[in-house]
Amino acid sequence: MRLLFPLLLCVAAALSSAVITSPLNLWTKLILTQQWPNTFCSMEHCHPNLSYWTVHGLWPNKGNDCNSSWHFNSSEIEDLLPDMKKCWPDLLHPSSSQFWKYEWSKHGTCAAEAASLNSQHKYFSKALELYHKVDLNSMLIKLNIIPSDKYYTFSEIEEGIERFYGAKPKIQCVHPSKNSEPQILGQIEICFDADFTLQDCEKHFSTDSFSRGQWDHPLDVNKPSGLSVCDHDIPVYYPPVIPGYPHV
Repeated sequence: MRLLFPLLLCVAAALSSAVITSPLNLWTKLILTQQWPNTFCSMEHCHPNLSYWTVHGLWPNKGNDCNSSWHFNSSEIEDLLPDMKKCWPDLLHPSSSQFWKYEWSKHGTCAAEAASLNSQHKYFSKALELYHKVDLNSMLIKLNIIPSDKYYTFSEIEEGIERFYGAKPKIQCVHPSKNSEPQILGQIEICFDADFTLQDCEKHFSTDSFSRGQWDHPLDVNKPSGLSVCDHDIPVYYPPVIPGYPHV
């Protein structure tokens, strides 16, 4: 009995700890992040052949690299590959799966803590489903926000998106190196709760680097050329598609 009592105390403490800590580690928000290929490639010196917004990632708001032993396996998402190649391309290495491998390792393994996303197929298919659901490309066209040589105010873009979705986005720009230059529209985050219902994004939240060329070294957003939340007071340039490249 003397030995049993300390053992029971240890078990009780462990259970109590699990009850307290587990909910705190589970993510509560998903961020569907989309990038404008022209802006990305102006930073990374690649050659975009796309005229539509593409997926950068589906990021839970808590955790990175949650299970290093759970390796990416493209055979598990074989039926998704045609849509993946179109909507979630690697702009730097179009024929490679390294980008998807990276996103799975860093973000997918954390998203998988929820039963609704607890496999590679569930994670990637849900990202594609949400991408098609919000249909950012069509939405911006409906708002008459199109790639062109004209400048937009930040409020035009942010308020238009918020009215359309009923939720506030997080919009990121490449900031000008000179005061007379506009900021360049680069990335838009649309947020969902754990039930995949649209909700407001938190402007200060940032979980990934826009620069995939240096995945392990987040871009310094304090540099003039960095990508961070757009400035409300600086005109926004939405760069047009490079002439000669195919449209959707």
